Amino acid sequence: MTPEENYLRAIHHNDPEWVPTIIPGATLNPPVTERPGEPIKDDFGVQWSLEEQAEGGTYPAHGGHTITDLHKWREQITIPDVDAMDWQLVRDQVAEHAPPGSGVMKRGFVEFGLFERSWLLLGMEEALIAYMTAPELMDELVAAVADYKVKLTRRFVDEAGGMDVVWYGDDWGNQSQLFLPPDVWRRIIKPHTKRIYDCIHDCGALIDQHSCGRIDEIFADMVEIGCDMWNPCQPCNDLAGLKRLFGGKITFIGGIDSQFVLDRPGVTTDEVRAEVRRRIDELAEGGGYIAGPSHGVPYDEDIINAMDDEIATYGRAFYAKNH
Repeated sequence: MTPEENYLRAIHHNDPEWVPTIIPGATLNPPVTERPGEPIKDDFGVQWSLEEQAEGGTYPAHGGHTITDLHKWREQITIPDVDAMDWQLVRDQVAEHAPPGSGVMKRGFVEFGLFERSWLLLGMEEALIAYMTAPELMDELVAAVADYKVKLTRRFVDEAGGMDVVWYGDDWGNQSQLFLPPDVWRRIIKPHTKRIYDCIHDCGALIDQHSCGRIDEIFADMVEIGCDMWNPCQPCNDLAGLKRLFGGKITFIGGIDSQFVLDRPGVTTDEVRAEVRRRIDELAEGGGYIAGPSHGVPYDEDIINAMDDEIATYGRAFYAKNH
């Protein structure tokens, strides 16, 4: 069985032979700048900053948002023109990394979803206040961003000649809770996210939803509107409980504790291996698990080597003993 075949078996809960860790295929990027790699404005006009001593790359500059009066958002917003983008860049990526007939899986990368883009446009504090005090206006703003995301995604998949998976990012939680009250998320973010999910499915692709933080309060909603995969599965969520409730309906990607295991000062390789076994035991039953760190930060090489080796050995033994 090839890694691609095993990966598909895992995400379809169809008797994989081992727990996958590397997502196969080529990752493709649309021709839009949502997060510049240098201190410039993105294609929405939001200013980004970069400090040499700061880890994690660029971040939105203080005061760099574009909407200063929510009542005038239509006048102050800049939405990238999908038709004016250089789509040859996508066709070139396909030709280089996943040419027709190669059998290489294609995975599109669509970052900064509706909640993230709303606070980038307004500023975090202003956006959080507006969601509570002016929900009608925020719904109109989010709807406009969703219109753009749907158009971008549809064109992106079409120019790529189809895709297998679309990675869609929108961070909804912090370490302890959602950024928005669940009822506000359900009123404004959920219906427009469903429009994006429906677009991805209509294009023949699966949804890999990226959302950091604790989001278990809305996990049933994600499953309800069609989420196929969720990453990075931070352990601030009750991962074992979510697997018990929704294990046959969604695939978990990640889950191996970055904060308190992989990146903890003084952690041992034995502790890393124990954490890998714990997450496989919790999440791999019946398929639907792709193992990996619960966050993408730099790790010591010996830690990653121990993690990868334990996934490879225990992840194969787990399914062998359960057949």
